[in-house]
Amino acid sequence: MLKQRIITALILAPLALFAILYLPLFSFQIMIAVVMGLGAWEWSSMSGMTRTYTKSAYAALVVAICLILSIMLPTDLIWYQGQLNSLYTYILSVAAIWWVVSLAMIIAYPNYTSVWYTSKILRGIFGFLTLIPTWVAVVTLRTSLFDIDPYYGASLIFYVLGIVWAADIGAFFVGVKFGKHKLRPEVSPGKTLEGLMGGVFASSAIIAFAALHYQVDPSRIWLHILVGALTVGVSALGDLNESMFKRCAGIKDSGTLLPGHGGIMDRIDSLTAAFPVFAFCYVMWMA
Repeated sequence: MLKQRIITALILAPLALFAILYLPLFSFQIMIAVVMGLGAWEWSSMSGMTRTYTKSAYAALVVAICLILSIMLPTDLIWYQGQLNSLYTYILSVAAIWWVVSLAMIIAYPNYTSVWYTSKILRGIFGFLTLIPTWVAVVTLRTSLFDIDPYYGASLIFYVLGIVWAADIGAFFVGVKFGKHKLRPEVSPGKTLEGLMGGVFASSAIIAFAALHYQVDPSRIWLHILVGALTVGVSALGDLNESMFKRCAGIKDSGTLLPGHGGIMDRIDSLTAAFPVFAFCYVMWMA
């Protein structure tokens, strides 16, 4: 298992690095749309869909929506005079509301699940609310200040990836060593409060480095730290959200596409919450 995980990571990491740094913006949008489509295929299983054509249609619809958005709004119009296009701002706002709703669902679980558990359509809508805003968020960050610095947006993406991955690593080791108080044992028995705090602490070094790298005004450092901590906290919410839907569907992994890692959603669950929430905060208060 460990060997498979290492081989998969060694293959995927350079591909992701190349795509973020060097793919033309439209090709980058297509690539992220494909990733969301793969995630949608797995989400269809978590939604209770079993027929291949239904799952394929669901995944194709997610990809199609992303591509329609990319055609409707060319990359040079996503940002105009420092302001994000109103459609993308609206989508990120809806995503922020969705993650508040998701938090309430996780806190209440397993109570009130009858409201959505028996509805494949509703769970499918939850997938749209999770995946499409993730695409919008990644594209929003990648195109930020592109005409001034083509790599500025890439650095924002790496920042989110860095703090989320640091949080995952910190949460794992601190949770294994010191974890006693379960976050939501009904949803994910392995997650602990100590692990979450360890994740926030582990990511603090990257947050501090980024504050220096972006030359944040001293009077706004508190905002930078707050948004970073919120992004880390919400990434744990993304993990719990996927665990809740997998538990309802009676499956352990979202898929088998990545040897040693499970499925696409098992690898990007934290990012589906972190990217939209960070992008929303960035657009509202940091851009």
